[in-house]
Amino acid sequence: MSRYFGTDGIRGKVGTGAMQPEMLIKLGWAAGMVLKNHQSNEVLIGKDTRVSGYMIESALESGLAAAGVNIGLLGPMPTPAIAYLTATFRCAAGIVISASHNPYYDNGIKFFGRDGEKLSADLEAEILHYVDQPLTMVSADMIGKARRISGAPDRYIEFCKSKLLPELSLKDMTIVIDCANGATYHIAEAVFRELGAHTIMLSNKPNGFNINAECGSTYPMNLQKAVREHNADMGIAYDGDGDRAIMVDNHGEIIDGDAMLYILATHAKREKILGKKGIVGTIMTNMGMEQALKQQGIPFARSAVGDKNVMEMLNKKDWFLGGEASGHIVHRQKTISGDGIITSLMVLNACLAQQASIRSLLADYSTYPSQLIALPCAQPAAVVASETMQACIRDAERAIKGQGRVLIRASGTEPKIRVMVESKQSALVEQTIDTLQDTIQKIINTST
Repeated sequence: MSRYFGTDGIRGKVGTGAMQPEMLIKLGWAAGMVLKNHQSNEVLIGKDTRVSGYMIESALESGLAAAGVNIGLLGPMPTPAIAYLTATFRCAAGIVISASHNPYYDNGIKFFGRDGEKLSADLEAEILHYVDQPLTMVSADMIGKARRISGAPDRYIEFCKSKLLPELSLKDMTIVIDCANGATYHIAEAVFRELGAHTIMLSNKPNGFNINAECGSTYPMNLQKAVREHNADMGIAYDGDGDRAIMVDNHGEIIDGDAMLYILATHAKREKILGKKGIVGTIMTNMGMEQALKQQGIPFARSAVGDKNVMEMLNKKDWFLGGEASGHIVHRQKTISGDGIITSLMVLNACLAQQASIRSLLADYSTYPSQLIALPCAQPAAVVASETMQACIRDAERAIKGQGRVLIRASGTEPKIRVMVESKQSALVEQTIDTLQDTIQKIINTST
């Protein structure tokens, strides 16, 4: 079972691996056996809008109840909302049923501890220990009960609204919002409308199958088009579970997570709340971002990919701000976990407080030309580790030395190999990524 835990919990195609009813019941029971001993006997379960969420929710509920754990059912809610509510209700844990930006036929499970942060590796290992044990349920009088929690969306909406400074307002602003037909579909519009904005909504009608389908933060073209058509002040796109945000300026140009993180970092310095602290990015963060922060005198550190690794680096450094180009940003002074809605509100705070546009706040920021591709592969780790691939990587690194970076890794969330090349010379980027892609494809073809 341990092989199912990736960079962001357990994830896979529904009906395979851990995403099968019998495995999910066992996982719910195993989690219950561990978590019921952690000061509370209730676990919250929330989900995104995938049709498989009904099945997975019921299976986990059954396993938890068999372990003697009570369950609070939240229904469709953004991942950060579940983290927030877990801490607010002081539950033993929160469980999120979501595969984030993946297609509807994938799903996954994330665990949050009672503090709203991802479970530690030790607790995950303890859960996995129980997965390998025979399932033995509690006596009939000790079976857990389930209850639907009403009012959860309203609580979270108010929490988000509180992150816009009280002296600021979104009045007279027109904002296009793309909800990816995901978990923010009933949250985001209320937050921005109640803060005074005129909202134009995209992809906010989930049907169980259209989550992330050519929409949301991984497909911002619809957002760009709508911003231009409506002459909007800006656009915001979330992913399926609402922990990421990508923004678009009034010209329809994309503002990714690196750019938003730069805005938040320089604003924190301007407001004298950054002090000597720095910013955490990942190995995928563009070198241009690192150079721009250096010019501002802001320290920078890289973690491995994944919000859990960003959080670990923040804790290690005792810093509070970090994130990824995907738009998953953590601001420890504002929220427990990465939160797409709150991230976009914090960027708006910076713009409104400085009476400046997003674009003007990025006047001193530029990125290196880069390309990022994801290649489907049944055994990505094996391909990356192969001697042929390693030799190709070494050749690419020698060719680009001193002018950029080459990164190749097996995805922690999908059966894919992710390749990133960046350099000051765009021609060198294209040449290098073509060579790497050809080599990967040859290895895959040879092994099948």
